[in-house]
Amino acid sequence: MTKRTYTFIDLFAGIGGFHQAMHSIGARCVFASEWDKNARISYEANYKDIEPTLFKKNKKGEYIYFNEDINDAVPSKIPNFDICCGGFPCQPFSVAGLKRGFEDTRGTLFFNIANIVKEKINSGHPPKVLFLENVRGLKNHDKGRTLKVILATLTELGYDYSYDVLNAKYFGVPQNRERLFIVAWYKDTIKVDRFKFPYGISPNGSTIYDKTDLKKGTLQTKVSDIFEPIDSIDPSYTISDRMWEGHQARKERNRQNGKGFGYSLFSGNSIYTSTISARYWKDGSEILIDQSDLGLNPRKLTPVEAGRLQGYRIIGNGWEHPECANNQNNNADNIEYKIVVSKKEAYHQFGNSVAVPVIKRIAHEIINQLM
Repeated sequence: MTKRTYTFIDLFAGIGGFHQAMHSIGARCVFASEWDKNARISYEANYKDIEPTLFKKNKKGEYIYFNEDINDAVPSKIPNFDICCGGFPCQPFSVAGLKRGFEDTRGTLFFNIANIVKEKINSGHPPKVLFLENVRGLKNHDKGRTLKVILATLTELGYDYSYDVLNAKYFGVPQNRERLFIVAWYKDTIKVDRFKFPYGISPNGSTIYDKTDLKKGTLQTKVSDIFEPIDSIDPSYTISDRMWEGHQARKERNRQNGKGFGYSLFSGNSIYTSTISARYWKDGSEILIDQSDLGLNPRKLTPVEAGRLQGYRIIGNGWEHPECANNQNNNADNIEYKIVVSKKEAYHQFGNSVAVPVIKRIAHEIINQLM
């Protein structure tokens, strides 16, 4: 019996965190959409070898399947697919509850996803699974109305769904990062009552399905798992006296005003960092690495380390602890990710990315439970 190859589309694709995960389960990408020009450069550089058809061009030199603006995508021209992946932006819906569901999403980027799915259903090729990601705040966005409309739309299109918030720190990366995931399946073709989310990975590599079991322990991490060798790190990553003084003064001001904002300092032995964001390139304040033992100001993560913090396998200058080259995220079973843009853009892209190990584990569960 030949192994079934699944197909997927990658919407709001960024630098391809979903692509990495779906590739790990043997799925093929037949269409991708991303508007940011630098993210497009990174995406093509990293996936052209494994999915050359995705980057084919027509006689005018235009991409056929690597779409730029999702608003310009023609649903009928998108190849049929099994799974729709998308980390769509969180936007309020403008219609004030007149209808609920599909019509209510017009003018938003979620509408583009719903519209593609609807066209495929109408043409007799309903996508089996929708795999969506968003910020944790989507749950309460616009007093919960945004999520309500999204879920009503999925129901209207003929899908059952499960959704939950998962934290990357339980999946083998040293980062406290919570994101909301929605997995929906087409009721006419998949007869299951619910989808069990993976909440983490146990020390022996098995999936944890019960939140209370997280207390028993997950894959152990520490921040130094992602470090490049200390002697290879350029002194420019150490922040200046002026910036360090500014960070400390701001934190003190915020403390006096009752705000929790300011820099966050971690050592190599910290179990995890705070959430890396797209603004990390500005001053690195959310994740600074303590270097007081070297008599130095704190340093920023290198772009290589920022990418590893999201679970990408990036070789860089190697690892401070050579054994980390063989952990679940960095061993040769993972696609090697290459940084092909400026430092600023690399930070921006990793800050916007999904945490790959979380997506991977959900992708495996989608195949096991639904397909």
